[in-house]
Amino acid sequence: MSALGSQDDEDTFKILIATDIHLGYLEKDPVRGNDTFVTFNEILEQAQKNEVDFVLLGGDLFHDNKPSRKTIHSCLESLRKYCMGDRPIHFEILSDQAVNFQYSKFPWVNYQDGNLNISIPIFSIHGNHDDPTGADALCALDILSCAGLVNHFGRSTSVEKIDISPILLRKGRTKIALYGLGAIPDERLYRMFVNKQVTMLRPKEDEDSWFNLFVIHQNRSKHGATNYIPEQFLDDFINLVVWGHEHECKIAPVPNEQQNFYVSQPGSSVVTSLSPGEAVKKHIGLLHVKGKKMKMHKIPLETVRTFYMEDVVLADHPDLFNPDNPKVTQAIQAFCMEKVEMMLDNAERERLGNPRQPDKPLIRLRVDYTGGFEPFSIFRFSQKYVDKVANPKDIIHFFRRREQKAKNDSNINFGDLVSRPVSEGMTLRVEDLVKQYFQTAEKKVQLSLLTERGMGEAVQEFVDKEEKDAIEELVKFQLEKTQRYLKERHIDAVEEKIDEEVRKFRECRRKNAEEEDEEVREAMTRARAHRSEDAVLVSASSDEELMDTGAKAYGDSDDDLPATATRGRGRGRGRARGARGQNSTVRGSSRRGRGNTSQESATSSRTYKSVPAKNKSILDAFKPLKTEPFQNSSKSFSEDIIDDDSDLEDICITPSSKVNQRFSTTSSFSKRGSQSQTTSRGVDFESDEDDPFQSAVTSRRNR
Repeated sequence: MSALGSQDDEDTFKILIATDIHLGYLEKDPVRGNDTFVTFNEILEQAQKNEVDFVLLGGDLFHDNKPSRKTIHSCLESLRKYCMGDRPIHFEILSDQAVNFQYSKFPWVNYQDGNLNISIPIFSIHGNHDDPTGADALCALDILSCAGLVNHFGRSTSVEKIDISPILLRKGRTKIALYGLGAIPDERLYRMFVNKQVTMLRPKEDEDSWFNLFVIHQNRSKHGATNYIPEQFLDDFINLVVWGHEHECKIAPVPNEQQNFYVSQPGSSVVTSLSPGEAVKKHIGLLHVKGKKMKMHKIPLETVRTFYMEDVVLADHPDLFNPDNPKVTQAIQAFCMEKVEMMLDNAERERLGNPRQPDKPLIRLRVDYTGGFEPFSIFRFSQKYVDKVANPKDIIHFFRRREQKAKNDSNINFGDLVSRPVSEGMTLRVEDLVKQYFQTAEKKVQLSLLTERGMGEAVQEFVDKEEKDAIEELVKFQLEKTQRYLKERHIDAVEEKIDEEVRKFRECRRKNAEEEDEEVREAMTRARAHRSEDAVLVSASSDEELMDTGAKAYGDSDDDLPATATRGRGRGRGRARGARGQNSTVRGSSRRGRGNTSQESATSSRTYKSVPAKNKSILDAFKPLKTEPFQNSSKSFSEDIIDDDSDLEDICITPSSKVNQRFSTTSSFSKRGSQSQTTSRGVDFESDEDDPFQSAVTSRRNR
């Protein structure tokens, strides 16, 4: 790596590099809620101040897969404030943008859009926190890309083969081939590299004249046998690798002697875990590229909350702490208070030189109390520093190192795994715990149909991505596939033979890792599609509820108008009295007319869960009348009164000459029985003439 003669000439690229900004982390915390937004503004301010050609982000711009409205709003506000303007763009894109941005609805770089005025383009890959999910495989970066504020690249959806096509940039005589690969599960990508299924495409013309820059977001440190990506997997023609996902700041390019390229690890711009790697000073990088030469300039971030961390091993101080001393706990607490006060003094001295730093620092004291010591109350200890530190509940962390015991295949002590401190480099993963449990569990609880890997992936989707149907859909999918397999084999209906074939089929799937990954992916797709269908049903139900609510309001207004206009004797008073006695749902549905009464009642029953119970109680009240409909003609006649819009202006008693005609239409009576019973309840008719049915109506009104 050589120094550049002129860093601002027309042949030099100036690129601002940052990764793992994690917008929205602890946004509801009253003290640390705005830390990520303030630091993001500082990063964009540095880009504007140094007049960079573009900003390159290495993933995890957002902390959550589904960021809140506040987070989205703050991000859009910052991008519009710092990245839009009249400053001209001095580089051009030579590659096919339809290939580089093939997953975007607008497959071209944002500064070439005639409707936008971009002064600082941003190129970003997605990370594991904001990766595409759901039935449409969308992520938060796709929202920014659709708005024309971010150029999202490096996305791959295939599980069989990955072809990484570069974005070819040229400024003067300097040409950059920008490669990007968004976050992919480490085990899958590891296997694809081993099987040579990852290809980095190169320009056909003048291959050696390009500066090859690769952005990746994967585990760099080894967390398991295949749960990381070794640097040796990457092609040796690359000049610089910008490695995201790792939060420890190692932004100075480090050479890889075997592959002959440099690796820069910018780290996160916010403290998301109280671990030693996060305590390192945070930086972003200003990369200068001219020809095949480069130079990285470190820019310290001034708005990051200071973080101090220290470890204490009580057994290393035998002169201060004796486990047999009854007052040793008070001595340990006083010692810890002294350590915390020292870290607070250091943080205060550092903040005096930088007024942009937040007032309250992050403090972490890890105490190893191995050797017979007892921890004191963390809650009481933290109360003393509520107004001094940003994390009073997490100041003290007690842990005890446990000796490694002989491996017992029958039992797994998950407490040993959970209690190990972060300093030992142990990272717990859901799928690893699931796999380890089922592989070493008793035979009666081992999986016989599913595989441990598939179950682990489903549990991880359920926990991390909130796919509530992931486990259920995986079980259904594997069950259907196993049933098809048994039918094709024409197995005899003998339990032993069926168990043997299922066991063979399961072992075959375990050996074929690619097929198993495809099965898990298909099951997850079905789960996401199922969730989308539920969302559509909920939306449709909400629309029906709004329509029914509007209909009921309209019906109520119709009922109230006559009641208000006529307060004396006659039809008006009976109308108002009937309106008060009617059920709201039935009354709203009756306004639609006779032909739609049954349909509207069914719709109301489906939309409002409490309606069927009310209708049932009303119908039960009329059961004696319904069992003997023709024993008393007056009761039968009074039950057949229909309340409809067509009768609003003229409601009268049917003459006696029409009684026989009404009884003759028994089919009409039977079809409208339930509605007529409910509707006629409380209707009052008053007349000066002698009415043979007056006694029946009076008894119904009293009831």
